Amino acid sequence: MSVKKTLIWAVPIAVLLLVLPQVVDPYPTILLAYGLVMAIAVLGFNLLLGYTGLLSFGHSAYFGVGAYAVAFMVKYLHVQSMELFVLGAIVASILVTALFGYVCVRYTKIFFSILTLALSQVLWSLAFKFFWVTGGTDGLRVPTPKLLGVATAEGEDKIYFLAHGYYYYVLAVFVICVALMWLIVHSPFGKALQAIRDNETRARFIGIRIRRYRFVAFLVSGVFTGIAGALWVPLNGLTTPDILYWPFSGEIVFMAVLGGFRNFTGPIVGAVVFNYLKTYAVGFTVYWQALMGVILVVLVMTLPTGIVGSAKLVYAVARRRLAK
Repeated sequence: MSVKKTLIWAVPIAVLLLVLPQVVDPYPTILLAYGLVMAIAVLGFNLLLGYTGLLSFGHSAYFGVGAYAVAFMVKYLHVQSMELFVLGAIVASILVTALFGYVCVRYTKIFFSILTLALSQVLWSLAFKFFWVTGGTDGLRVPTPKLLGVATAEGEDKIYFLAHGYYYYVLAVFVICVALMWLIVHSPFGKALQAIRDNETRARFIGIRIRRYRFVAFLVSGVFTGIAGALWVPLNGLTTPDILYWPFSGEIVFMAVLGGFRNFTGPIVGAVVFNYLKTYAVGFTVYWQALMGVILVVLVMTLPTGIVGSAKLVYAVARRRLAK
């Protein structure tokens, strides 16, 4: 896509995201902040699924590692800086992802998926059982952090802080992560990953070191998801073992599929839409899980290429008809 075409749709969206906290109530803004955080996680996940052809059911582990890294830094090191939180989450994510990746990238297809799921459940079990360290089901609380070394004003409403100062912080990190991922997937490294996805045998014959490329992709994917976990904790105010449990990994997978994992912007759209769908379903009925299941099944059946993929198909059809 040319720079001109990209700017045509990117600039209006950027302006909308910037002015949103000034024109709407805090609640929708905070929901959007949640969506942007999850978009970072799903972007990382989609580096494996969409570009490397590896389906992971264990990305809740790296999200949880980022979240618990922040919680541990608060409880045991008394750190308050958001920048240090993100740095700590990156280091923790690299360590855990490197360990898991060394084991997982030796396998492909369903073996890779089940292995990632099993390893993530090991972390969930540790967080659940070692309650004197992790807080168990009670979790660990995370107070309002300092942004760029500046503490929030005394007496400032936390909702206002999350909907304004913290929202813009999340937005800035989101833009940086999107730009980095765009560079990664359009670099020679990204093209090599796509070659591995499309034809592993041919990629090996032209000299691509399959396992090494998969390991690096696994590492980058985990770091992005860990950063999302670090940003999520101050929004939620609490981290529990639930974010390490396998259903959370399933949500990440579904966000990518819902938006369209074959498109770069698909995971972003899928994460934001899923977040709003889940929030309003919870408020609509106590049987929100059943409602969400019906909605999501219908969406997948009617939009097999995801929201973004279907929108592109509709646009192409409309353009052809107008050209006649």
